[in-house]
Amino acid sequence: MEEQVLGVTKLVNVLFGKPALALLAALHIHPENSKYPIPNHIAMELVVFLIAIVFFTWLKARLSVDNPGGTQQCMEALLTNSMGVGARDLLEDTAGHNAMKYLPMVGSIGLFVLLSNLISVVPGFFSPTAEKTVPLGCAIVVFLYYNWAGVLHHGPAKYGKTFLGPVLAMSPIMAVVEIFSHFARMLSLTVRLWVNMLVSELLYATFLGLSVSLFLYVGKLNGLGYVLAPIPLLAPCIFILLHIFVGFVQAFVFTLLPIIYVGGAVAEEH
Repeated sequence: MEEQVLGVTKLVNVLFGKPALALLAALHIHPENSKYPIPNHIAMELVVFLIAIVFFTWLKARLSVDNPGGTQQCMEALLTNSMGVGARDLLEDTAGHNAMKYLPMVGSIGLFVLLSNLISVVPGFFSPTAEKTVPLGCAIVVFLYYNWAGVLHHGPAKYGKTFLGPVLAMSPIMAVVEIFSHFARMLSLTVRLWVNMLVSELLYATFLGLSVSLFLYVGKLNGLGYVLAPIPLLAPCIFILLHIFVGFVQAFVFTLLPIIYVGGAVAEEH
């Protein structure tokens, strides 16, 4: 079944469709839809980037040490908070005193995932993380980054020894196990985010559609219709809140696991 093209995707293709089509042709790649070579999830990623640029440009101009606003305090709570579950708090627990140099990358990925998860709350948009290639791309970035951090911190030889285990005779077996386990992390990150957001998207869209149908049906009733009228009005709010909750949880997990991987890669016991 052909994917429904969103309005925002059509707009993005009007602006960037021809250059994208030329680039794909140069790479000998044939898009599924030549009229709209930029698919929905890519268009939504561009929208997420644009929202992030506008938001953080606006926030930067309003940062204050003496009189922080509500938005600034909320963003600072994502970094450090009294519960110790901010990105900075978790990094300092796992990566030690050099944790701050890993924060820009890990924090950027976490915020991107969060915005991508939540953007579908806006009518006409959908979460790009519900498309498997987007979580896979994020997982590949995480995989490359934490291994590169380990190489830079310990050096190639010393970091490579961490894949061999403590017993020399078991080194070949341990190397295979460790390599597979690291690639499994990439698969785990991808599948966990993709499946949860895909299911959340489907439930969200399905029950919103059912609520609209119920609303139209109840409107045809007489006295009973007035009694049941709040049900189709309140039901969407419940599933919107559930979708937001899932979005926050998955963004937290996709921030926590890369922090753990970075911490493990740069740990001194290596």
